Amino acid sequence: MIHREGYVILLWTLIILVGVNFLVFNYLSIKWLQYSLLVGSVVIFGLFLQFFRNPPRKFLPNDAQIIAPADGKVVVIEETEESEYFKDRRIQVSIFMSPLNVHINRNPISGVVSYFKYHPGEYLVAWHPKSSTLNERTTTVIEDKNGNAVLFRQIAGAVARRIRYYIAQGDSVDQCSEMGFIKFGSRVDVFLPLDAQIQVKLDEKTKGGQTVLATWSK
Repeated sequence: MIHREGYVILLWTLIILVGVNFLVFNYLSIKWLQYSLLVGSVVIFGLFLQFFRNPPRKFLPNDAQIIAPADGKVVVIEETEESEYFKDRRIQVSIFMSPLNVHINRNPISGVVSYFKYHPGEYLVAWHPKSSTLNERTTTVIEDKNGNAVLFRQIAGAVARRIRYYIAQGDSVDQCSEMGFIKFGSRVDVFLPLDAQIQVKLDEKTKGGQTVLATWSK
């Protein structure tokens, strides 16, 4: 399956590649160039297809768990100061999404969106320590029925320059449902209470909507 965010890009990519190949095959008689371009075009289109893929997955929502909002690799697990909303110490878990990962973002818990804000910004590489506060990003806080809250950020990278989001403050959302999409390499930061029980390790691979990041302490 292809995610809807890829429809227009894939269509224009296909039109451009077909057009370039048509011109080269009809107006240049250099065989090696023709076939090199054809192979390169197939590879490029294949890369775009895999980037916008939306693989079928089974989701098992669980109110006792915080689920990974993105596919990728855990690059940060540390205690830090969250200064935008909670204004206190939190455990930050960061997931780096390479261009080869599925780039759909999902809600880590069910509840109500108690805070949402889009921040325009810079385009530092996604693993840069300051990308969480300087890059283009969104900040979302979801509070569940028990009063537990999770803050997470979609962060654009040096290549990713378009963040898409499908939620707004006041919305009721379901765990594992889609909340957005980041086009090309990027990162998602999740801020959890200090007493949350972390279930992942550094460099561990995550699957959005499936990997358990943490559990509540009670």
